[in-house]
Amino acid sequence: MNSKKTTQTQRALCNIYHNENGKVILELDMPGVSKDNLHINIEHNLLKIHGTRDLHKGEKVKGDYLVREIISDDYYQEYAIDDTIDREKVNAAVRQGLVRIELNVKESVLPRKIEIS
Repeated sequence: MNSKKTTQTQRALCNIYHNENGKVILELDMPGVSKDNLHINIEHNLLKIHGTRDLHKGEKVKGDYLVREIISDDYYQEYAIDDTIDREKVNAAVRQGLVRIELNVKESVLPRKIEIS
C-alpha cells in the first residue's frame, strides 16, 4: 500500500482575463503553496510560474503510511508573452492558494481615444 512517490508535478488550473485598466490578469489555483515556495520569473518571452506544496514542511512522518492520497505537489506553468507586456510592471500575490499575477500592457499599445476638434 505504501507508495514511494511523494511529489508530482502538475499544471495549475488558471483563469486569464483582460481587465478595464489595461492589465492582463492570471489567477492560478495552487492549493497549499505559500509565498516562500512560489517562484515567478520572465525569461525571454516566457512567463514561468513554479510553486511547491510541502505537506510536512521538512518534517519526517513517523511511521508508515497505510493510505497516501494527499502528497506534496509541484505546480509548473509557463506562458508565452509578447512585447506588448511591460516587464518592469508585473505584480504578484498569493492568498489561500490562489496566485494572482498582474501584467501591465504598455501604454503605447493600449487603445486611445482620439479627440475630434
